Amino acid sequence: MPALIAHRASEQLTFVGDVSAAIRLAAGKEFLKTEMAALRGRHRAGASGLTICHDRAAIIDALLVRLFDYAMGSYQRQHGAVPAPVTLVALGGYGRSELSPWSDVDLMFLFPTKTKPAEAKPLQEHLTNEILYILWDCGLKVGHSTRTIDEAFIEARKEILTKTALLEARRIAGSEKLFDTFSQAYRSYYASEYPKDYIAARLDDQANRRSKYANTVFNQEPDIKNGVGGLRDYQNACWMARVKLDIQSIDELATQNYLRADDLAAFRRAYDFLLRVRNELHFMSARATDVMSLDLQPKIAENLGYTEKEMLPRVEHFMQDYYRSAQTIFRVSKLVEDRLALSIGRNGNGDKRSFRESLLASRFTRSKRIDGFLLRGRELAAEKPDVFREDPIRLIRVFRHLQTLEAGLDFHLADLIRTSLPLLTRAVAESHDASVSFRAILSEAGAVHPILAKMHELGVLGRFIPEFDALTCLVQHEYYHRYTADVHTLNAIRELDRIYTEAEPITLKYRAALHETTDPSLLYLTLLLHDIGKSEGIRGHAESGVRLSAPLLERFGVSPTNRELILFVIQNHLAMARFWQKRDVDDPNTATAFADLVGDADRLRHLYVHTFCDARATAADLWNSYKDTLHTTLYRSTFERLKNGAAVDASLQEKKKMTQQELIAKTIPGISADEINAHFGLLPDRYFIHTDSEEIALHIQMVNRLLRSITTADSVGSLRPIIEWKDDINRSLTVVNVVTWDRAGLFYKLAGAFSVAGLSILGSKVISRTDHIAIDTFYVVEPGRGPVQSASAQEKFAKTIEEALVANRDLLPDIMAQAKKIASTRYLSTSTGEALHSSFPPTVDVYHELSMERTIVEIQARDQIGLLYRLARTISDHNFDITFARIGTERGVAIDTFYIEGANHEPIETPERLHALRDALNEVISPPVVAK
Repeated sequence: MPALIAHRASEQLTFVGDVSAAIRLAAGKEFLKTEMAALRGRHRAGASGLTICHDRAAIIDALLVRLFDYAMGSYQRQHGAVPAPVTLVALGGYGRSELSPWSDVDLMFLFPTKTKPAEAKPLQEHLTNEILYILWDCGLKVGHSTRTIDEAFIEARKEILTKTALLEARRIAGSEKLFDTFSQAYRSYYASEYPKDYIAARLDDQANRRSKYANTVFNQEPDIKNGVGGLRDYQNACWMARVKLDIQSIDELATQNYLRADDLAAFRRAYDFLLRVRNELHFMSARATDVMSLDLQPKIAENLGYTEKEMLPRVEHFMQDYYRSAQTIFRVSKLVEDRLALSIGRNGNGDKRSFRESLLASRFTRSKRIDGFLLRGRELAAEKPDVFREDPIRLIRVFRHLQTLEAGLDFHLADLIRTSLPLLTRAVAESHDASVSFRAILSEAGAVHPILAKMHELGVLGRFIPEFDALTCLVQHEYYHRYTADVHTLNAIRELDRIYTEAEPITLKYRAALHETTDPSLLYLTLLLHDIGKSEGIRGHAESGVRLSAPLLERFGVSPTNRELILFVIQNHLAMARFWQKRDVDDPNTATAFADLVGDADRLRHLYVHTFCDARATAADLWNSYKDTLHTTLYRSTFERLKNGAAVDASLQEKKKMTQQELIAKTIPGISADEINAHFGLLPDRYFIHTDSEEIALHIQMVNRLLRSITTADSVGSLRPIIEWKDDINRSLTVVNVVTWDRAGLFYKLAGAFSVAGLSILGSKVISRTDHIAIDTFYVVEPGRGPVQSASAQEKFAKTIEEALVANRDLLPDIMAQAKKIASTRYLSTSTGEALHSSFPPTVDVYHELSMERTIVEIQARDQIGLLYRLARTISDHNFDITFARIGTERGVAIDTFYIEGANHEPIETPERLHALRDALNEVISPPVVAK
């Protein structure tokens, strides 16, 4: 194909004599347009990633050759002979003839060493005008430099990026002799001048780059170029091998025994697949981009030939192929890196001593023999190649040895484990000894994740537990999880390790809860198995997990009692988060209902810690202090209910009475004992459970101010609300208390006023005294900035709510105007994609919760400015009052729960009213129909 491209260029881009820049530009644009259309067609027809990249480079080559030849000819016609030879050189990705459709074009105009700047300047300016300007006007992104050979070497010594780019220099046009001189000299330079320093720098660069992507291939929105297992991993391995081994082709890694032939072949296939994906991403986006966002993945899968009718299976199949390819690149590039690191005196543990120093040190290190292995320093090696053939159970035991010895794997032993996997038969995996060894690994509290991660990396974990292997590369295409199912599971185990080993304040209470359980290490096994049912689908995966886990627990020798505990947690591992996300944790009925579900304290402790680890393992920013407070409040109130039963109610009444007496004795300025007694008599018991005496005192004072303002008001309806703002730095939010006369639609008007003020509601507590005074508490933040710092936002809220309550002004127009200002802080691009809406379509549930004697509305919908206002207004318009609201937003999806009752506190007897409300709310959250 490059030859055909060059032939077409000769027909379309041959310029005879003086031809205007406009004509040459028009010809260049038409050539690129035609060739890019043909390139897209070959890509769509299934051409490989490398083929398309080579063809794209050939298109640019053909254009540049014609432009360069014309420029040199026109210079000679205008100025005579050129002052010095010049070569047009391609660098970097373009130099290796790998250009994705919208990749940058990096060029260098190369002159001989002795060329004087003054002599070369006219030619340099002429080439810029006649070549670069046309390329830019054609819409190409071009990086360029002009250097003599000596200057190229000077820049290479100063900057590793330049040194790397020049490794792949390729002549496009101009003097062959000049380029050959440079090429030979540069090859001698990089192979002999500090190659170890270059490799060390590249190894550090690899480590730093990977750490930015959490050191995992399995990010939900991977960066194809720079992410772990991305194109850069492959390219870095090639660059380091070229400098250290003086090779010109990656194939030489096999001939020099740095890679096995099968690893090399897999390496090349995976690289080609990633290039094909990147090419599709470029064609779809019409720009240079490398991040595969959630909303693009369905279309990429479809365009690359994944044919499943349903979107989610199509994406899962495609992403599994992507992750396997990226995993291959990461694994093989690490093999090359580890070998090259050894050659410069490093090892996989970051030891930077020279090779000679390492040898000298090893003479004084006694080797320890254990179970067919040798411990040298901090590395475990095999005594002989058939160590696993002699005893295949060693494929499990070796990891227990690593754990107890706190050692790493020798490079050759790691390779031997991978090639010995066929020895880990089902009979071996299900043997008593293998199970004992594996349970021992899981019992080492605080040190389990590194071992399981290494077992997974080498393929042992999936071979040992085939049910877990089904999670490998399994995409969790929804808004909570950022990683594949297998990596999420290992992350959850890492979070449990941290509870045992790190002094992070938030984890201390979880460590205390674990120490009160009968067998804390059981939670490792629970976390390992908790999502195993996802291999059969996300929906109902807890039930599937119980069925798949039961025989595994029996195989591992877990006692019947502990089996029942683990299976309970797997069955209910989502229940605790759902309770505090959707229920009022201050309501005694919530703790009672959850206590009935859990049944005993040990189950509760396990579920408490499990939920924390599970949530923190989904995404780094998913858990926050606000959620932790809700979670721990539910845990403690449920624990007390389990421990004391009915005595809790008597205890609550005693606490309420003591708080009442404390406030009377305290003498609140301007507040009489009668007012305090009235406050305690006019509110339900649930108000006093988690409202401390300081907050109660504040509310009494605010009620007092409201009642005193009656004397100056025209009517109750014209009363200004009393508002108090207080920052809660520990939870990084602002608490807003509002006391006003209760009326229909109060909640939605308050919610609307916060939206107009540009504030986001994290949660709320809604309560009314029986004398119709409402005490509403909101937890709010400035989007992206935590506690409310803006005085203007506070003033805007106060003014808006007064207008809404007193003048009954409709806030929706103001809300929509505010949306334009802060949309960028409330939306994520993924919230509009097909993937998100297919995974989590808008839903409304309206039902009676019998155990709690509550009517509950649960809503899941795409988040948007004003959504809460419109939902709450709809509830009010149907003559319901909101008595509790839990407001949540996760990655662009609103998850809101309301407790409702009849506007006059009457029971809701007819299901038709709830059905009508449900239908109305569905209309609010349904996406608009787009005309076709």
